This record gives sequence, C-alpha cells and structure tokens, in this order.
Amino acid sequence: MTDSIIHTEHLSRRFGSLVAVEDVSLDVKKGEVFGVLGPNGAGKSTTIRMLCGILAPSGGRGTVVGFDIEREAEKIKLHIGYMTQRFSLYDDLSVWENLWFFAGIYGLNGKRRKARVADVIEKSGLGDRTKQLAGTLSGGWKQRVALASATIHEPPLLFLDEPTAGVDPVSRREFWDQIHRIASAGTTVLMTTHYMDEAERCHRLAFIFRGRMLDVGTPAEIVERRHLTVAELEVERITDAADRLRARPEIDAVSHYGHTLRVATRAGEATALIRSTLTDFAVRDYREVRPSVEDAFVSMVRDQEAA
Repeated sequence: MTDSIIHTEHLSRRFGSLVAVEDVSLDVKKGEVFGVLGPNGAGKSTTIRMLCGILAPSGGRGTVVGFDIEREAEKIKLHIGYMTQRFSLYDDLSVWENLWFFAGIYGLNGKRRKARVADVIEKSGLGDRTKQLAGTLSGGWKQRVALASATIHEPPLLFLDEPTAGVDPVSRREFWDQIHRIASAGTTVLMTTHYMDEAERCHRLAFIFRGRMLDVGTPAEIVERRHLTVAELEVERITDAADRLRARPEIDAVSHYGHTLRVATRAGEATALIRSTLTDFAVRDYREVRPSVEDAFVSMVRDQEAA
C-alpha cells in the first residue's frame, strides 16, 4: 500500500512452543502517531522488534519503510529510529558525547553531524546539560537524551517501545508534546504502551492481547465498536455494592475511583440494570459518562478470557 510505511500480513513469532505473536496484519500510514496497546506480556515488544529487523518472524511477511522485514532487515535499521523502554545510552559518557556517538553510528559526518547534534540539543532543551554524565540524569532527562539520539538522523519512522515507563506525569506530558512535534514534521511514530491515557493521544491504535490483534482504529472508533454504556455513582457500602455488581454477567467492569464506582456494561440500559442490582443500597450522585479507551480494552480482554 503506497501510503503505508508499515505493512504486515499474518506476522507471527514463536519461541519454541511459546507463541509470542500470532497472525498480526497491520498497516501504519505515513505521518501518523500509531499506538500498540496491551498489557505486559501481550506481545508488543516482540512485534516492534520484528518490525525493526531485530527479530526474524516465524511466519507471515511485511515491509517497513519499503524494505522486506525478513530479507532486508539491515536496510530497515538504517532508516528508522528506535527507543527502548530501558535507558540504552552510555552512562559514563556525557549528554553531548552520547549524541555525537549516535550521530556517527547513523552515518552522519562532518558539518552535518555537528549541525544535527546542535539542533537536537536546542530542540530538546538539553543545552544546560551537555557536559553532564548521562548516568546521573533523572528519568525525564534520560528520556529526552534517548529520544534525541533516536531521531538525530531524521528517520522517516520512529519506534518507541514503552518509552514513558517509570517517568513522572509532567515528563510524560512534555514527552508527548515532543512526539507530536516530530510527527508534524513528517516522521511517522509507532509506539507500544500499556498506559491507557496515552492511547487517547494517538491517531490510531491496535489492541494486542496474548499475541493477537483484537481491534485497530482511531480511539473513537474502537470505543464506539464496543457499544459500552458507562456510569459513575456514589453509593453506601461501596465495596459490597461493587461485589454485587460484579456478580452480574451483564456488567463488563466495576472500578473504584476514590468514593466513586465506575460501571461499564454492554447490556443496553445501564441505569435500570444498576438500580435493580442495588435495590438495598442508597445510590447517590448517579451519572452516565463517556466510555474511554481503557473501558473498551478491559471489555475486549474480558471477552477473550471468557472465550
């Protein structure tokens, strides 16, 4: 597909008898921020490593930036940026030395190399930390250096594998601002995450669970396809009320948010269902709210586990 920078058909990966990824067919369009969402162990990192040319697939086929995943893996590596969930730079080198080193690894030389190092330092706000050893940086600053290193050669495609794990909320928000600036400049971004709020920031999503794709689409499309009704309520004896609701098969999920219960169902009329279940509880401050990506994902996972 000419407008797809990533295209796979029935991609799979096995480790002995373990099926880590199974039958993944995927298209990522040029210029979008695409999220691969799923819990730990779902197969997200294995998928991204196949797309990067690090792992050979056990089955299926695909192309990344125009190159075959299996036959042209080394060419793929030259045309992508890759940032892992762990800080993979050199602790005993300064920020500037790390950037200079990775610019050289990606084939930049002479004036071009010097100009790109200076440019990413300025855009990443690293000017006051160029001489600081990378190992002494906080998590948020390490993340900035890692992202700058992964994009220093201006790749058309950037892979981010759980990039915000262990990073504080402020740094996460600043990181996402950087991601959308990179995407608006023409770089396609594919990232894996298990943070549901981050999924809402992507143009499109793929839900993966136990190595299989459950759904692909915009956040709004995915939520709409689940046909969920979600309500929030305050109720006396909140723990007992939650247990009572969970016992109903029509209820998809019940979650505590402080003194509030969030209840998701696909049974249609949520109000009648909840009130008929909690007839001997005093329900107050009841309201229906917009379903979220997290609601949709939990609903899909519950279906898969039941099956």
